[in-house]
Amino acid sequence: MKRVGEGLIETMRVRGGRLPFLERHLARLQASLVALGRPVPTGDLGEVARAGAVPAEAGGADHVVRLAVLDGTATIATRELPHLNPPVVIVATAPHATYPHKSTARGAFDLALTEAHAQGADDALLVTAGGGYIAEGTTWNVFWWEGDGLYTPALDLGILPGVGRARVMELAAVAEVRVTAAEFVGRSLFLVNAVRGIVPIGSFRGRDVHLDARTAELSHGFWPD
Repeated sequence: MKRVGEGLIETMRVRGGRLPFLERHLARLQASLVALGRPVPTGDLGEVARAGAVPAEAGGADHVVRLAVLDGTATIATRELPHLNPPVVIVATAPHATYPHKSTARGAFDLALTEAHAQGADDALLVTAGGGYIAEGTTWNVFWWEGDGLYTPALDLGILPGVGRARVMELAAVAEVRVTAAEFVGRSLFLVNAVRGIVPIGSFRGRDVHLDARTAELSHGFWPD
């Protein structure tokens, strides 16, 4: 049953006045509306999103558009881009909550981010209650290099099927696996979402993270022309 006030959201990067992943965001939103039995807004959601692509207050600069749908009504909001510096990341103590649809029900992620900031970190990775497997960041999917391979947590852990995640998996062969936080230490890690793109993790659990040159190569091809 839908909880009161819980909506579906899509958060998109505007680059050069365009929404490069708009169709992917809309497809995910439509799929979630159908899966959850939510009313679909009338009108063209693409036009609603594009209306926020070049707001006057942004002066045409790259920024973020947030499309929200609640009870059949779509709304749009914009904000500035967050910083793109390699983040300091911890492991959250609160367990991951399954998040197969991008919704405003983000209590576990908000708690994890608050914990990270309290420890002087930028973000946190959440682990599953069963098995203690790394799941995802507060607004990110996570990837890492190991030998010749690229890896990411398995989708059936209940993580968000991120638009950025799907883009990386188009650009490179990726294996979906289960790993614990202890197994993560020492690997070359990066985060990805459809707002910031690919961002290497600077520090994980108090240890500097090695930057793999292949991460930069993927980042160069992340945004479609």
